[in-house]
Amino acid sequence: MPITRRTLALASTALATTLLAPTAFAQKKYDPGASDTEILLGMPMPLSGPVSGYSIIGKVAEAYFKKINEAGGINGRKIKVLVYDDQYSPPKTVEVARRMVEQDEILAWFSSLGTASNMAVQRYMNAKKVPQLLLQSGASQFDDAQKYPWTTPMLGSYKGEGKVFARHIVANKPGAKIAVLTQNDDLGREILSGLKDGLAGKSASIVAQATFEVTDPTVDSQIVQLKASGADVLVLASTARTTAQALRKAAEIGWSPERYVNIAGASVKMAMEPAGADKAKGAITLAYYKDPGSKRWDEDPEMKAYKELLKTYAPGVDPYNSSGVTGYVAAQLMAHVLRECGDQLTRDNIRRIASNMKNPKVDLLLPGVTISNSPADLHAVAAMQPVRYNGVDMEPIGPVESLK
Repeated sequence: MPITRRTLALASTALATTLLAPTAFAQKKYDPGASDTEILLGMPMPLSGPVSGYSIIGKVAEAYFKKINEAGGINGRKIKVLVYDDQYSPPKTVEVARRMVEQDEILAWFSSLGTASNMAVQRYMNAKKVPQLLLQSGASQFDDAQKYPWTTPMLGSYKGEGKVFARHIVANKPGAKIAVLTQNDDLGREILSGLKDGLAGKSASIVAQATFEVTDPTVDSQIVQLKASGADVLVLASTARTTAQALRKAAEIGWSPERYVNIAGASVKMAMEPAGADKAKGAITLAYYKDPGSKRWDEDPEMKAYKELLKTYAPGVDPYNSSGVTGYVAAQLMAHVLRECGDQLTRDNIRRIASNMKNPKVDLLLPGVTISNSPADLHAVAAMQPVRYNGVDMEPIGPVESLK
């Protein structure tokens, strides 16, 4: 048979197909916790203990992935999320980490709560080269790509929060005398550090400080002590239960300073309402997502989709508890990272993508708030909106503030 151009072209095509087929198949790469059909993730949560209310974060994330799985999963793979109780206790978190990594062989761990708990396992996770992603903490300990490349925080910088508070205080209450109540861990210390940095050389100043342990039954004595300082501004760096106690006690003893509350402790359902709406009214905090308890978002398509998700896949979860939205955001970001990985489901690829996010599409972020990180600044939430509790929900005050 004579050799023609057409014959050569067909032969070349056949050869290329033969060569490419095994190459394409070989491009799939898996580490433990990944296969053609499943991706296994770990998510420690405080299902019991002093901050068990935050377990809603895990419940909402599970609901999100249930919906994803019903629609076919991510790149054809179903997502399995292991949620174990770590009680917000560092020793328990260490125990959970070893079980997830050494027995369950998760591909990655994500959205675990708390600075001290995550610090307790950071060296271990990095030594094992297992991604420790999208942590519910803004501590600078988790923003060190050189020393801990397998760790990324989701929340904006705690120091950044403190600096924003300082700018707001100086602008709105020149010469303010500030009292600070801080949780005795890096959450408290870093917000205080950022506040001090922001106040340097300004007319406002810190006149009193007090600390507490997360297991303390009350902070009544600390609030009485801080009032005695004559301060007219109170900054709280605490989780929700303590925030509620502090706001309530201040009102009960007739102290009415301007109050600033870090984002982790400012939930309407878990802090403001338990304190008493009248006692918490006027408190200022920061926000990066739409509050499901706010009527201004009732007709928002993203909010409707969120509440429908909970109704269908997590019917026992309070749809108006804003802390659930943090789990929703974390799950969306985790899904984004996995989609970007494609068939390269290695721990190193997951780590790399999670450390280089450039404004991915995430539902329920407030207007102007962005998600962006890099090895130079691993905090995923890049900006937040100052808001004030009006006795019902949080309303914006002023422009979005950068935390970078």
